[in-house]
Amino acid sequence: MGAYDRDYWRSDPTSQTRSIGGGMKWTATTWLIVACVAVFVLDGFLPRQWVVTESKWQPGLPDDVQRLILDGKIPTSTDPSEQSAGKFLSVEQPVYAQQPNGQTQLVAVNTLQSMPYIQKWLYFSTSTALYSTIPGVGTSALQLWRFIGFQFCHASLEHLLFNMLGLIFFGPVVERYLGAKRFTAFYLICGIAGALVYLLLNFAGFMVTESTNGRVMIPGLLSNDPDMPLVGASAGVFGIIIAAARLMPDATVLLFFVIPMRLKTLAYGLVLIAAASVLLKWKNAGGEAAHLGGAIAGWYFINRPDRLRSFFDFLGRADPTSTFHSARKVQRAGLVDRRGPSNAEIDRILDKVRSGGLGSLNESERRTLRDATRHRSDS
Repeated sequence: MGAYDRDYWRSDPTSQTRSIGGGMKWTATTWLIVACVAVFVLDGFLPRQWVVTESKWQPGLPDDVQRLILDGKIPTSTDPSEQSAGKFLSVEQPVYAQQPNGQTQLVAVNTLQSMPYIQKWLYFSTSTALYSTIPGVGTSALQLWRFIGFQFCHASLEHLLFNMLGLIFFGPVVERYLGAKRFTAFYLICGIAGALVYLLLNFAGFMVTESTNGRVMIPGLLSNDPDMPLVGASAGVFGIIIAAARLMPDATVLLFFVIPMRLKTLAYGLVLIAAASVLLKWKNAGGEAAHLGGAIAGWYFINRPDRLRSFFDFLGRADPTSTFHSARKVQRAGLVDRRGPSNAEIDRILDKVRSGGLGSLNESERRTLRDATRHRSDS
């Protein structure tokens, strides 16, 4: 039996998200796809910008001089012949420091990458997340919005298409199970986890490389420059694929639209490829590290969906769907909160799904799960 022949794959009017007027409203999966596509399209019309992706000091430059330059105590200037962004994918930008005698000395060379305008402000890197001082550029630190922003940027049309296909195929399965609000939290948390794994492996790899002058390379650590950008929805998509495989392990999917295999096999295979890429330092090891982070978070939270419930509650009064806001509404009305099936019943059904998949539920349990999902999506 194909995956789409199963009862729980069929479109159910009661499981659809509806607007107040009764018309159909976009799902969370659709909103995520639209956001990613919109950022990509808008960036195609905006002027490209230069972003430093690597910086190298000149050999033999004393450490104390480097520190004075970074602290701004020695004036610097960049090469006036720098090309305009958009003509080249990357250029090298010499950085000069002014000596006491008035002459200039080459002290560093920055590698600049031409980057779309919005992506420049949303991409993730170890240096922007922690702290970085770039000669001739300045200082950046703790730009925490990038943990979410990078998930909506893509390096190319192919990059965007592959990630959006993953959302289209597997997003609805997980969204039906979690509800729109918790699904959105799930996607964002998986992306954040991907950035964190990349950050930890890159920071550790950079420290090992710096302390040993590049003589020691530890498998699994990322030795690329901390300024290297990370973009893409793939960490969140990996988490969604793992979650879908947990919910429907024996569903049949077509790899490359041709090769049939179980969804569980596809998910495990993707994780193994990502792990091998990181350990053996294959091409795009940094991106694969983020995939692993997303997969780990996906496995953890699909088995503990209740822990997603409070993700948006930090917004408090600003979020009308938060627990805080709902509790205040009930308190003011003097009513008991009647929002569907009991937590104990839902937990029992979720445990059954985890052990036997969605196919193990009877019609009554499926109806209860749909009702609970609708209540949580609307609440």
